[in-house]
Amino acid sequence: MEITAELVKKLREKTGVGLMDCKEALKHSDGDMEKAIEYLREKGLAKLQKRSGRAASEGVISSYIHAGSKVGVMVEVNSETDFVAKTDEFQNFARDVAMQITAATPIYIRREDVPEEVKEKEKALYRRQAIDSGKPEKIVDKIAEGKMEKYYQEVCLLEQSFIKNPDITVKGLLEELVIKLGENIVIRRFVRFQLGETVEE
Repeated sequence: MEITAELVKKLREKTGVGLMDCKEALKHSDGDMEKAIEYLREKGLAKLQKRSGRAASEGVISSYIHAGSKVGVMVEVNSETDFVAKTDEFQNFARDVAMQITAATPIYIRREDVPEEVKEKEKALYRRQAIDSGKPEKIVDKIAEGKMEKYYQEVCLLEQSFIKNPDITVKGLLEELVIKLGENIVIRRFVRFQLGETVEE
């Protein structure tokens, strides 16, 4: 199949990737747009692995105050360079993350941040629930593991479904941005305030 300039342009508009990379992806996938997007994604994720160790010390602190001023969030999102931090894509991502935290109330950024004692406590609870409901002992651990996955999806920001597009996770959204901007991007920390919340001493 002939790879036309129009096809290359269309792929570039969909992905934001450079023209030469788009042309290569279309050649590799015989002009199939979906396969070309998947090829670019795989190639980008390989680059992402290499970049994940690079220092991300620039970035922005973004905030979101929900209508009615009852809930507010501040989040720090880092990039490798100030240049990328100033792009519209990066700024919009940081705002979307702040909005996500406001709406979906995560406790941690990633599953690795969940303390071991919390994991053990949750797992023990799910095992007990399975046993109490009469499930066979041999599948209790499997049930508990399945419920732990759901727990991570609820409390870990990167594992939550993105509020603007539930078909992808926040992690997926982050990976797409890394591929598009070509830099390591990290959601560093966040704080969420809710009016009337009890402050723990």
